[in-house]
Amino acid sequence: MNSDDPSSAGGETAARRGEVLVALMNNLLDFNIARDQRWYRIPVSSARKRLKERWPPRWLAFYQTKVFGPEGWAINHYAAVQRVRVVPRRELLPEDSGHPRADELYHKIEIGPLQRLPQPILSARWRRIVFIPTTWDKFISAAEINDLYDESSLEDRLWGEFKRHKIAAERQYFLQVKARLYALDFAIFCDEGHIDVEADGDTWHVGRDRAPLDYRRDNDLVRTGWKVIRFDGQQIRERAAEECIPVVMETINGLGGLTTEGLLSRKFDPDHPEAPRQLAFFESGPDYDVESW
Repeated sequence: MNSDDPSSAGGETAARRGEVLVALMNNLLDFNIARDQRWYRIPVSSARKRLKERWPPRWLAFYQTKVFGPEGWAINHYAAVQRVRVVPRRELLPEDSGHPRADELYHKIEIGPLQRLPQPILSARWRRIVFIPTTWDKFISAAEINDLYDESSLEDRLWGEFKRHKIAAERQYFLQVKARLYALDFAIFCDEGHIDVEADGDTWHVGRDRAPLDYRRDNDLVRTGWKVIRFDGQQIRERAAEECIPVVMETINGLGGLTTEGLLSRKFDPDHPEAPRQLAFFESGPDYDVESW
């Protein structure tokens, strides 16, 4: 992919946040349009709410779901963005002009030819995503979906430690509790419960305005059986391996070990985090659909 490296265009660096947008591809019609007609659509309202300053992208990649069979739950293709226009849905899909959202405005993202990744970027735990804005560097080096997230350096630091210690986690995992939707920094699934690990920035969770929201959120998660662990910026930056990882390991062990669908539970020695861990029969993620579309 060297010839398509965006860092070669206009002298710009490849490290800008949000220059690659991973978007959902959950039906064959939209894939055929992207491949043959070379465009993709995103509602203007969705881009405004979810992407904000990370719009427009320079590259578009597609997360394919289960309808694509063996290629599902993975990113297999990407394309360069050539132009973005705002048009009503009826202009994009004139044969469907009677649709209730026919007058809704969409970004028509015109793209170059689809290019196939040398290796797909897999979803270890088959899950739903909508958008993941990321950098070119993260995109070309990612082995799985969780490697793409570009929310904060604290989360990246903690994710690096999780990977090093083989702690399976899902980043930016969305959880519905009654009428409220929460984004968990890290979700860890155990045989006897689940863990939410939050990487609290130095200013985000400080102050009277934020605290009540955090309390309500944590209480909602605890009521539905989740354990909530919070680490502050100093803990993650300076003592991630010595302090954060043992706490997570102890919590995992207390919940029966990492879930392996009835096989040998995966547990850890929090007193010796670097020691060889107890292995499950399989090292890959569970082979089932957590959330269907």
